[in-house]
Amino acid sequence: MRTAKDYLDKLSQMRPNIYMDGELIGRDHPDVVRASNGIQRTFDLVDDPEFKELLTATSHISGKTINRFTHIHQNPEDLLKKQKLTRRMCNITGGCFMRCMGIDAMNALSVTTKNTDLKYGTKYYENFLNYLQYFQDNNIVASCAQTDSKGDRRYRPGEQPDPDQHLHVVERRPDGVVVRGAKLHNTMSPYADEIIAIPTRALLKTETDYAIAFAIPADTEGVYLIGRKADFYHRDPGMEAPIAGYADIESFTVFDNVFVPNERIFLNGETDMGGSLALLFALYHRHSYCGCKPGIGDILMGTAALTADYLGIEKMGHVKEKLAEMISVVELVFAAGIAASIDSKQAPSGTQVPNVIYANVGRRHAGHNIYHEYSTLCDIAGGLPASLPLSKEYNSPVVGEFVKKYVARREGVSQENHYRAAHLASDLLTSEFATACQIAGVHGGGSPIMEDIAIMGAYDVENNKKMAKYLAGIKDE
Repeated sequence: MRTAKDYLDKLSQMRPNIYMDGELIGRDHPDVVRASNGIQRTFDLVDDPEFKELLTATSHISGKTINRFTHIHQNPEDLLKKQKLTRRMCNITGGCFMRCMGIDAMNALSVTTKNTDLKYGTKYYENFLNYLQYFQDNNIVASCAQTDSKGDRRYRPGEQPDPDQHLHVVERRPDGVVVRGAKLHNTMSPYADEIIAIPTRALLKTETDYAIAFAIPADTEGVYLIGRKADFYHRDPGMEAPIAGYADIESFTVFDNVFVPNERIFLNGETDMGGSLALLFALYHRHSYCGCKPGIGDILMGTAALTADYLGIEKMGHVKEKLAEMISVVELVFAAGIAASIDSKQAPSGTQVPNVIYANVGRRHAGHNIYHEYSTLCDIAGGLPASLPLSKEYNSPVVGEFVKKYVARREGVSQENHYRAAHLASDLLTSEFATACQIAGVHGGGSPIMEDIAIMGAYDVENNKKMAKYLAGIKDE
């Protein structure tokens, strides 16, 4: 099975097309390599006894043992394992480990390509299966490029004054298509092997050029990755901490007249299926959030509890109430993901699809509480995370002893451990990565209104109204 070293070697050989901090950089740039550390763990841990069962699966097309982040879910147990794996991976990386987008897109494509073939007699599912074989054999890391720039929000894709505000086909050839536009907010595209592009919304029958889905190498000619990094704080020698090894790069992924060959196309003009694909990816991704948001919530709650312990206030009633509330949010979101797995259904392709209502309720609950979780940590930690001197000052021969002396709190805890706990709270509350995670906690997988729309679209409100009428003695008119 492909290793982290294999992954990094492949990245280093790709065409440089990342623009960040005013430079064109390659994928061997230290910032890119550091940002890929979370992904590297998904390769490193496959033989770890704690992770082996979760991180590996059996391919339904080849029978081979594969990385679970290349697997197409075949039953409720697969969905549960992905959710548990996602939570555990977030626990050890301190944030997003970034492989869920690719596999969520692949599962959505598995369902949609088969359904499109059944409805229109196309051959997209054959394209998908060939690509899936390559994806699994090579343990591919993929980014999902879904969210268009959208332009003037008053107008639909086909009405925009600038048609490039939504990714669209500008030329159709016998051997493929040429596309132009941009997808925004793409986590980890700069260190992905492949980019999977799919529609972002429901489309009208006249918007056929926007109903396009495909996969291409991330260094394809005409692709520009305009990146923005977000780090946890640097640690001086002697003060290293696991969380400091992780980072993130988001990108504007620009497609400037990019050619896509026919065999890499999974949808091309079927507008109704474009909307279906957009919703399916969002569903799978919101189910993933029912694992990742509890994983990050575990860290926030644990840091709040550790901080309270070191301050000597862990047993106080108001602190226990706050911690209990954080636990409740985490476990209710995770429980919604479990319910979405167990009450899932199988699509004609054989792919297991999470329950729409439970997955969206879980993601909605996580998004509505994300800032409250950070607020609770902030409340318990006080102002120190924002003003804590960083590790160069801690190690300073002149002022280091002052930092150690005045960061100490409860007796029985070393000065260094007091400092490390405060630094972790600072990482989680004030670093670039922390602020990116907070916004992703609200908007990742779709903005909150989209969860409301999905819930109301799938929920049988009329049946509940009938129950209310029955109990009230109201006869139908």
